[in-house]
Amino acid sequence: MSAPDPAGITVAVADDQAVVRMGLRALIDSEPGLSFAGEAPDGRAALALLARVRPDVLLLDIQMPGLDGLETLRAIAADPALRATRVVMVTTFALDQYVFAALQAGASGFVLKDSPPEELINAIRVVAAGEALLSPAITRKVIARFGGRGEAAPVEGIETLTPRERELVAWVAGGLSNEEIARELVISPDTVRTHVSRAMVKLRARDRAQLVVFAIRAGLAQP
Repeated sequence: MSAPDPAGITVAVADDQAVVRMGLRALIDSEPGLSFAGEAPDGRAALALLARVRPDVLLLDIQMPGLDGLETLRAIAADPALRATRVVMVTTFALDQYVFAALQAGASGFVLKDSPPEELINAIRVVAAGEALLSPAITRKVIARFGGRGEAAPVEGIETLTPRERELVAWVAGGLSNEEIARELVISPDTVRTHVSRAMVKLRARDRAQLVVFAIRAGLAQP
């Protein structure tokens, strides 16, 4: 899938609260380069909406009646016709037990419901460009909950990673960007990008979010 044109990113919203949908629509409509593709009050309506309009990005609430956000996300990932849409989960730290499950199910990022408008817009642009949005705060919570507990599991392709690739995958799992990793290791961002990209190919990770899942499963991420 090629990255959508940054001048025309289409965004849909699925949330059971009408006031939240209204606020997100107003924010998206006011932002140059973004267009509002539709809204849904629950998971089933979200799946029907995606089938009709195929937006670039879906902002998906985790807690919804009927088909909740996680079930909706799994249905999107299982449908080849829908999985091109990047999904950003709308969550709160109170729901951090769902974060790892959402990563496994195919979420490309997370934003908090009370995030400043500029953070929400940034999340949309980042995932629309094919990247993953995983803040250090969220990844630390995921690693603390699931990493370092003797739960390492086989990950296909992990043995093919070079020592440098394994090191950089561990840094990615810490929630750092390429630029931040480059500063820590005193190397160029392009070097980081190259190694991370090679690791993603070897592990068949669709994006950095899935790379974090693999790193945690393989025991590369440290709490």
